[in-house]
Amino acid sequence: MSAGSSLPALPEDDLQHVIAQLPDEVWRGLYGRRLFLTGGTGFVGKWLLATLAEANRRFELGVRATVLSRDPEAFRTSAPHLADAPGLNWLRGDVRDFAFPKEDFDTVIHAATDVVAKAEPEHIFDTCIGGTRRVLAFAAQAQVRDFLLVSSGAVYGRQPSDLARVPETHAGAPDPLLPGSAYGEGKRASEWLCAAAGNRIGMRVRSARCFAFVGPYLPLDKHFAMGNFIGAALDGREIIIQGDGTPIRSYLHAADMAAWLWAVVLKGRAGVAYNVGADSEISIGDLAQLVCRVIGSPSRVRILREPDPKLPAERYVPDNRLARTELGLPAPIPLDEAIARTVRWHRAGAAR
Repeated sequence: MSAGSSLPALPEDDLQHVIAQLPDEVWRGLYGRRLFLTGGTGFVGKWLLATLAEANRRFELGVRATVLSRDPEAFRTSAPHLADAPGLNWLRGDVRDFAFPKEDFDTVIHAATDVVAKAEPEHIFDTCIGGTRRVLAFAAQAQVRDFLLVSSGAVYGRQPSDLARVPETHAGAPDPLLPGSAYGEGKRASEWLCAAAGNRIGMRVRSARCFAFVGPYLPLDKHFAMGNFIGAALDGREIIIQGDGTPIRSYLHAADMAAWLWAVVLKGRAGVAYNVGADSEISIGDLAQLVCRVIGSPSRVRILREPDPKLPAERYVPDNRLARTELGLPAPIPLDEAIARTVRWHRAGAAR
């Protein structure tokens, strides 16, 4: 895509995949709802907006949603197909101090966050906490009955090397002495704030602990390894891995991510956190090679450091059995297909 061009819409097969993950009667649970959404212009938010619009159209739900954004006009320029979807209204403001809208709402999805790699840790933490406090104050005033916090697997801190997949019951936590723990600490504290508010005002609160994703709208030039690998491979550039390539990750396609998040909203138990992520693991080094194979790219993968055989590989892989079994979610899109779908979308956008 050229600079300044608008983002292409999601592929029809991705939208169909999201809708097919939940029974029609579950989608109809959104009928007539009034939603308030923060973070609607981010990666997660774009998928929520697109799939809400699709469900609204298919099932004639009559859902209306107000989306908080610091710059709605800029988003309308970059994604008019999302910004102007029927039933959406926009509220200009910062998540930490926005003016409360006067309409009635029954559901809040708090997906705003700040994970800019170069941001000061204090800024990241303050945005998490200040934003969550403000959104909860609004939810209390609006007498909201359902609240989803889009949280993160970062709340678990460093995953033990002998724990293959981290479950929701894991009592780990970010290291409070590391500035880099700002995001995980912010999300962890936000979960507590939401739980406390839900208990106090009788609001049904759920948390979705998101892990790593691939799919349309994932930036190719930010601090996401998957996006960087795809961007380099599409351009035929060398893929340079600064570390030793051994960290273990898993990647869920964003179509599954969106379906799982709506499942948590519509079927999740109040007071429960659900891991949202794939459980099929792959090392960062192998991921780079897989991206090249799927794309058919001649890009060379260069790993700058040799692994230390005495050190176990770092892991960031969820146990997703709670979400899969309790919410009735089918197996997600396999990783190679998820990458191929993502690449097709980017190539279609570049050809516009």
